[in-house]
Amino acid sequence: MDIDLQPHIERFRTRLSELEVDISSPNLYDDPSKAQEILKEHKRVKDAMELFSQLNALEKEVSDSKELIAANEDPELTEMATEELPDLEQKLEAARMEMLAAILPPDANDSRNTIVELRAGTGGDEAGIFAADLFRMYQRYAERQKWQLEVMDSNPSDMGGYKEIVFQVNGTDAFRYFKYESGVHRVQRVPATESQGRIHTSAASVAVLPEAQEVDLEIHPNDIRVEVCRSGGPGGQGVNTTDSAVQILHIPTGMIVRCQDGRSQIKNREKAMSVLRARLLEQRQAEEDAKYAAQRKSQIGSGDRNEKIRTYNYPQSRVTDHRINFTSHNLTGIMDGELEELITALRAASVEERLAELQQTADAN
Repeated sequence: MDIDLQPHIERFRTRLSELEVDISSPNLYDDPSKAQEILKEHKRVKDAMELFSQLNALEKEVSDSKELIAANEDPELTEMATEELPDLEQKLEAARMEMLAAILPPDANDSRNTIVELRAGTGGDEAGIFAADLFRMYQRYAERQKWQLEVMDSNPSDMGGYKEIVFQVNGTDAFRYFKYESGVHRVQRVPATESQGRIHTSAASVAVLPEAQEVDLEIHPNDIRVEVCRSGGPGGQGVNTTDSAVQILHIPTGMIVRCQDGRSQIKNREKAMSVLRARLLEQRQAEEDAKYAAQRKSQIGSGDRNEKIRTYNYPQSRVTDHRINFTSHNLTGIMDGELEELITALRAASVEERLAELQQTADAN
């Protein structure tokens, strides 16, 4: 999409000057909450300006390489430039996408940690095994991004799988990248339990929630009922012999959250409350989204957990994301956490969609 970036850069430059004045004020921390917002916006605007500088530098490198190749005066330099050009063009395209994403109104949730709920769907034992495979995929992806992953609750199934597993990912912009994983994931393969070599189709659902803070919504103590019980399932002798599992019922919605993976009852209660806040925040946001959902053309990044978003086909070593018709034959790498190419493609499609919506709004006005 051809967008004139210069007006946006001028806007960022003006705003950066204003924010630097605010930051230098001795009264900045009189209101800690407002100070945090100012510092966060300052980082976002400053990062956008640095992105623009990187984009300009890459554009010059690509232009210089093309001129060198066209001149063809030095065979050795021409060969070197020809070899380097594809990599430079790929970096330039990625920088353009990041710059376009930067000029969009920020999603307040993007900078948050995230809570992921993964559940086995249709397919019996194989669905549970697939859920465990997806959990390992997300573990490896979090490791690659240097994020911290913590299991909050799990319900193991037979054959080493999971009926359900809930985990939190803590790290810079974790939700920004994980949010595209919400939906139904489908696998096509020959299960380990299949004696006749027939291909089965199983599914698991993924719900990705931004971590909610206490300031986002107030949960009245009278609206919850907390029960403590003995933890079950694997987890070591200490877990199995103490009343550390915590179950919280949110009475107004009937929502139930359970956490049993830690030995500390206090920690399990904190984790359960964190999941409850995230679910309630998601519910509130879903109600808001429904007001304008009819105007949206696609579900990229919408978090619709009922939508079949991706198929993992083992016989063909193929992964297909149905939302953007993206196909990769690097199934082994993806299952080992190499999600960068896939998520980059989803982010690019989402950015293009949001820019088109903004342009339509501008044209209508």
